[in-house]
Amino acid sequence: MPDIVIHVVASALYAALALHFWNSRWRTQAAPAPGGLRGWERAAILVPLALHGGLLYAEVFARAELRFGFAYALSAMFWLAVLFYWLESFFYDLDAMQPPALALAALSVPLPALFPGSAAVGAYAAAVEFRLHLVLAMLAYSLFTIAILHAVLMAVAERRLHRKGAGLGLVSLPPLLTLERLLFRLIGAAFVLLTLTLATGIAYSETLFGRALRFDHKTVFAVLSWLTFGGLLAGRWLYGWRGRTALRWTLTGFVLLILAYVGSRFVLEVILGRT
Repeated sequence: MPDIVIHVVASALYAALALHFWNSRWRTQAAPAPGGLRGWERAAILVPLALHGGLLYAEVFARAELRFGFAYALSAMFWLAVLFYWLESFFYDLDAMQPPALALAALSVPLPALFPGSAAVGAYAAAVEFRLHLVLAMLAYSLFTIAILHAVLMAVAERRLHRKGAGLGLVSLPPLLTLERLLFRLIGAAFVLLTLTLATGIAYSETLFGRALRFDHKTVFAVLSWLTFGGLLAGRWLYGWRGRTALRWTLTGFVLLILAYVGSRFVLEVILGRT
C-alpha cells in the first residue's frame, strides 16, 4: 500500500473516531456506561495508531538518512499523545479527552507528506546522542501537549460548573481535583524529560561543535520554557498554585516550547522556503 494511502486512511480513521467520541461523550446529556472506553473502541483506536506509528518509524528512523522537520515533530507529538491517552484510559475515565487528541492526530498524519522537511546527513545524524535527544524531546513535547489539553479542558469544565450548566462532556471526566493531580503529574514527568532533553542536547552539542551550548533561538526558547515549567512546579509546591494561575503558566511554557523547534522550523520550511 503506498504511503500516501496509509496517510489518508490513518487520518480518516482518527477523524471518524474523534467524531464518534464527540457525539457519544460530549454532545449526549446521558451518562456513558461505566468503565471508560468500550472494548471495540480500544481496538478501533489501535488501528490508526498502528498505521500512524508505522509511518513515523519508516519515514524518520528506518531510512538511511534521518529526515525530520516541523511536520514530523507535530505528527510524532500527536501520535504519542493518542498513545498516552489510550494507555491512561486503563486507569482513568478520560473519554472526554479523546475528541481533541484524535482530531489533532487526524490533522497531523498527512503533514509529513505535504512538508517533508530536511534530511540530516553525516555522522551526527546516526549518533546515539542525537537519536536519544530526539526521542526525549518528542516524549517531552507529547506530555506537555497532553498537559495543555488537560489544562484547557479543566478550565472549560470549571467554568461550566460555576455557571451551573449541565456541563457538556463533564459526565466523561473524573472530578476536577483528580484532573488537577493528573495535570501536575504530567507536567512533573514532562519537566524531567525536558531536563534530560536539554542535558543530552548539551552533550550532543559539545560532541559535534566543541561547545556545550549554542545560543540560538531554539536554545533560548527551550531554556525559557524549562524555567517557566520549573517556576510553575515550584509555585505549586510552595504556594499551592492552581486554577487560572496554573493555566497561564502552563500555556506560557507550552508556547515557548513550541517556538523552540516546531514554530521555528515552520517559519523556515513553509514561510521562508528553507530546509
